[in-house]
Amino acid sequence: QGRVSRLYKTLVYDKQIAQDVSAYQYSTMLGSVFGIEATARPGKTLQELESVINEEVEALRTKGPTAAEVERARNVLETQMFNGLQLVGGFGGVADQLNLYNHYVGTPDYLAQDVARRRRVTPESVRQFAQRYLAPNARVVVHGVPGKQILAPEVPKPAEQTQTGAADTVSINADEPWRQKQPGAAAARAVRVPVPESFELPNGLTVIALPQTAGVPVVSANLVLRSGSDANPLDKPGLASFTAALLDQGTATRNALQLAEEVAQIGASLTTGTSRDATTVATSSLSRNFPAALALVADVALRPSFPAEEVERVRATRLSNLVEQRGNPVQIVTNVAGKVLYGTHQYGFSELGTVESNKQLTRDDLQAFWRQHFVPGNAALVVTGAITVPELRKLTQSTFGSWPRGTVAPAKLGVPATAPPRLVIVDRPGSPQTQLRVATFGVPRSSPDYVPVRVMNTILGGMFASRINMNLREQHGYTYGANSQFVFWRSGGPFAVGTGVRTDVTGPAVHEVMLELKKMSETRVTPEELTLAKDAITLQLPALFETSDRTTTSLSTLFTHGLPLNYYSNLSEQISFVDAQ
Repeated sequence: QGRVSRLYKTLVYDKQIAQDVSAYQYSTMLGSVFGIEATARPGKTLQELESVINEEVEALRTKGPTAAEVERARNVLETQMFNGLQLVGGFGGVADQLNLYNHYVGTPDYLAQDVARRRRVTPESVRQFAQRYLAPNARVVVHGVPGKQILAPEVPKPAEQTQTGAADTVSINADEPWRQKQPGAAAARAVRVPVPESFELPNGLTVIALPQTAGVPVVSANLVLRSGSDANPLDKPGLASFTAALLDQGTATRNALQLAEEVAQIGASLTTGTSRDATTVATSSLSRNFPAALALVADVALRPSFPAEEVERVRATRLSNLVEQRGNPVQIVTNVAGKVLYGTHQYGFSELGTVESNKQLTRDDLQAFWRQHFVPGNAALVVTGAITVPELRKLTQSTFGSWPRGTVAPAKLGVPATAPPRLVIVDRPGSPQTQLRVATFGVPRSSPDYVPVRVMNTILGGMFASRINMNLREQHGYTYGANSQFVFWRSGGPFAVGTGVRTDVTGPAVHEVMLELKKMSETRVTPEELTLAKDAITLQLPALFETSDRTTTSLSTLFTHGLPLNYYSNLSEQISFVDAQ
């Protein structure tokens, strides 16, 4: 698994015949399914992929892994386990893990034994497992190739059956009197959201910290910069995300594989990326490995080398992704809606940019963007987890203290021209479904109406019980789900109603959406709707801080949009003031 796995290094880096590859395993009570998925680069064949995959699987069966590979895998899995245990529910959360242990091994109290079991794995035991279960005569190979889509005939609907009485049913469990009364809910607790601390290094780097020493031994950090794709020159769309993609592809002291191997060896994660408003370098690790993980963050952010060969490899991947987007109806409608609304404006391009811009962007362009925007006065380090503030002060000073001081003027985006109402159709013959968007200009994140807009949109299309979803899904059966959202970018993002509907009801679905928009603007919401929407937002606030990763993401927003440190702790009160008017 991951960028330093044998398959990934061989297929992506060494032979350059795949643009992505992964291995996975699904376990059940009676066994498991093991699989490998690889996507060929343009011009490469599936037969080439299969041949190399067979070689690597056979090498694992005959020679086994090295001790370092086993240690790396063990650290990665252990970190994933503890990250999951930050959740109360969900996949891999405490409730889920207790249930799995109880179901499969007969006791929910199996965590310590599970950790010990993984630590007993040896290179030889892995080889023996691969020898036994990954044999060449015990697999199926599936090739997914371009071609004409041939759909199976519609499944006939079953005839409606008459409702049978209770006397005709057989109960698995005998009825008991206590089942007649549904348990009542406990008294609602007040929502309490923690307030982080903040300090600044002498070079101007802001540090935002929220220690959580009572939880699992995990620490997460985001180095966030107030420069995202909104900082792209108009003639260079995609520059910010291209630059971010190269940060972890080589530094002054490590090449791409060395970086990936060091990250994996300590069981950490290291990701880079952009949004419209920010660029982020993020990491998460066990607390004992956090100093090493933070050092790697500093290395990729402060000392990237933008190797020429990696620039071309990433360019090829981005061009492939742009080609794939043209076959994805959701991506098509998103890109077209942005272009129709914003035209030749930074918001009118996708994060990836265009095929033309990705072909033209140079290594010098990437370095120039990095030099201009990667300065401590434009950045904040957001850290949460099992670490104290004094420990963090010392660690950040030693890691980022030598970063030369600097500031960046915020991006100044023009106001897009107002476009007349219009209907735009992208024809894809044979499509069984229409991807539908009704879009217009929204409001910036700094809008004083941010809170009432959130409440209003939750009623309109921001939750399952929203007006739009109840209309299109429950009342008319046009779709599996419909929603609306305001995208709150720094300079004002779009508002859009989005859904996928059966092609034959495209017109009626548009009609119903327009009716709901008109109804929202002309009539007051009911007290029941208002209460439900306000509760939906307020009661989701604790989930923003359930894990260290989510916490750093939430706190990063404070820096990106210039919000006060106590913003989240005051948000529920602001929501409570919103009324129907």
